[in-house]
Amino acid sequence: MKQLALTFAAFLFSSVVSGQNISVASPDGQLQIKLQLNEGHLFYGVELNGKEMLESSPLGLRGKTIDLTEKLRLINEERRKVEAHYEESKIKHRHVSYNANELRCRFENASKQQFDIIFQVSDNNIAFRYYVPQVGELANFSLLKEESGFKLPTLATTFLTPQAPAMTGWMKTKPSYEEEYLVDQPLGGTSKYGLGYTFPALFHIGDRGWVLISETGVSSAYCASKLSEGSKDGLYTIAFPDEGENNGMGNAYPTIPLPGYTPWRTLTVGHNLKPIVETTIPFDVVEPQYKASKEYGFGRATWSWLEWQDGSINFEDQKKFVDLSAAMGYEFVLVDNWWDSKIGHEKIEQLVAYAKNKGVGICLWYNSNGFWNDAPQTPKNKMNTSIARKKEMQWMQRVGIKGIKVDFFGGDKQETLKLYEDILSDANDYGLTVIFHGCTLPRGWERMYPNFVGSEAVLASENLIFTQHANDTEAFNATLHPFIRNAVAAMDFGPVLLNKRHNRENNGGTIRKTTESFQLATAVLFQTPVQNFGITPNNLNEMPKHVIDFMKQVPTTWDETTFIDGYPGKYVVLGRRKGDMWYVAAINAGGNEKVIELNLPMLVGDTVQFIGDDTTRESHYRQVKLSKSKKMKLTLQPGGGVVLTGK
Repeated sequence: MKQLALTFAAFLFSSVVSGQNISVASPDGQLQIKLQLNEGHLFYGVELNGKEMLESSPLGLRGKTIDLTEKLRLINEERRKVEAHYEESKIKHRHVSYNANELRCRFENASKQQFDIIFQVSDNNIAFRYYVPQVGELANFSLLKEESGFKLPTLATTFLTPQAPAMTGWMKTKPSYEEEYLVDQPLGGTSKYGLGYTFPALFHIGDRGWVLISETGVSSAYCASKLSEGSKDGLYTIAFPDEGENNGMGNAYPTIPLPGYTPWRTLTVGHNLKPIVETTIPFDVVEPQYKASKEYGFGRATWSWLEWQDGSINFEDQKKFVDLSAAMGYEFVLVDNWWDSKIGHEKIEQLVAYAKNKGVGICLWYNSNGFWNDAPQTPKNKMNTSIARKKEMQWMQRVGIKGIKVDFFGGDKQETLKLYEDILSDANDYGLTVIFHGCTLPRGWERMYPNFVGSEAVLASENLIFTQHANDTEAFNATLHPFIRNAVAAMDFGPVLLNKRHNRENNGGTIRKTTESFQLATAVLFQTPVQNFGITPNNLNEMPKHVIDFMKQVPTTWDETTFIDGYPGKYVVLGRRKGDMWYVAAINAGGNEKVIELNLPMLVGDTVQFIGDDTTRESHYRQVKLSKSKKMKLTLQPGGGVVLTGK
């Protein structure tokens, strides 16, 4: 599945004077890193076609007993070419060819402790991490600070979401990566809570281009990190979790064995937004951590809880959603919280049998909680310990459950990352897929863990039921995700809510402000291999035929993704291919009509199927003949959308 062709060239340095410069460029030569050792301190900068995208930024690690930030000297440099080819059905491109130039430099401090900094530079992408060998008896490295920083030019503006305080929010369930974004803000502003910003982080460097910063390869061997508060001159650094996360249990600082690696820090750098949206760097530099116990299936699901809430968690209502999935040709039904008390294990077994006869699989919700928040929903105390978890998973395997959704995690500490990994590994042993909610950002997990499906880690669709504000800002938020959150990982948003009013009867509650065509577009714009759609049984009779027909055939896994047009927070046009069929989705967050001229060279046919809005905001369908130039003009209504399908 993967072949590597490595070319090595090593150059040994006996000593290096202050001010030594080393550089490495991408295969196309456009993206360049410049590494500098200045008076014993290590820095790097990034240029794209000679234009500075990242100014001199610090590097290094500092721990309780080891300081790898000062009095450094270079003792070795190695270079190699990396050529890798892999297939991963759960990400935005199924077949990926990764080509990069690697620079590996070894440094030594005054105490003779050594470490490596490893850079891989591909076209438009950078990944770097540290390796610390064992020197002497010390066999572990407890970190206090990772100095890795990102100093943006002062003309940059930010597209960031804040880190929430520990043990806050509903039932003390934060941080859960569910805060709102502020866009096009000046550098150095204070975040909402003063605790820095969650990954990923997007920066607009004026007319020079864009930079997306994140991390990948995070497992139980480290904690998940965030960006610090920014300085007035544009420096953001890696910051570790808050001490109060996980109810104060576990260390906020990671410890690695020696020898050992840190996770990869990643930067995607482009003249425009195309490399940002299409990047695969979170997956290019990681490896599968274990083999799949079976061939896992992905697809579409219905989900009663979203619109019908807790009152729908009963046997008869769940049968209605099994019938809905069967009518739509969907693969799954997700049964949400309280099922253990309101339905029970015995009746769940009956539901599984009922669904199996209709070609539908059942997935179940669980609370991850042991002691790290006050969320009362059950089943709980089933996922937080190995003995309870394996007993429950053995039952699920016996009765034929397809996957689990695990909710309400405690933060980003190394201890919490171990729980994520333990759940994934045990679930694989029992043939279960896993979705996480109320959780951290997945960092390369689609490739690292074969049964991992996706994570929420976003202000997701449940908020459309909870607040009118979420509906008023739905279009704005939706135009951010392809450029930021969903650019680096699968996003379990729960899209496509066709009810005009968000309650069971479609006659009360919060009001949807976007059009049906907009909702259909999110099925394509939001990428995750299992989509828990927000459609309900009444939609079959209330919606136009073309709306239901589209939802019956839209895929959830893709062979190719291409960015066409857009700007974060304003509008977006994206294309995804499944087999030989292209799905082009466009949405408008502006308050006025948006006219866009599209260039669609990937379409070879003469016609496309068009779903869009008329001036009354009603969805309509027609066939559109393409010109020979494959150019097409779209008019997007405010809060509206368009979906094109064609070959």
